[in-house]
Amino acid sequence: MKEFSIFTLLKKIVYILIFIAGSVFSSFGQYKTGDPSVKFLKFYPNPATTEINFEFLHGYDKSYSFQIYAFMGKKIFELKNTSPKLNIGLEEFYRGIYLYKLLDKNGEVIESGKFLVVK
Repeated sequence: MKEFSIFTLLKKIVYILIFIAGSVFSSFGQYKTGDPSVKFLKFYPNPATTEINFEFLHGYDKSYSFQIYAFMGKKIFELKNTSPKLNIGLEEFYRGIYLYKLLDKNGEVIESGKFLVVK
């Protein structure tokens, strides 16, 4: 029989809590359109391992800015003056849930969501 340490058990509990919290808080911010079903961005693959791609479905404006936050709220990536397709390498990202925000030139959140990095 395999013996588990208390550290291993606590680590699994933390991962489960992060997953549950990510499921409950699937997005943050408000939508410019007022309709959360209207999506500006498509992203893939999810879960991601080495890179993640974001593409505008409609409404692209080069003055938009794009931000990625670690699940605990620390901003880890920002791109001002976005392009219609974004390819972000995940070499510096750890395993976990990340949140993204798309902001207009006034700093208002247009869309937000989450993605998962697995390595």
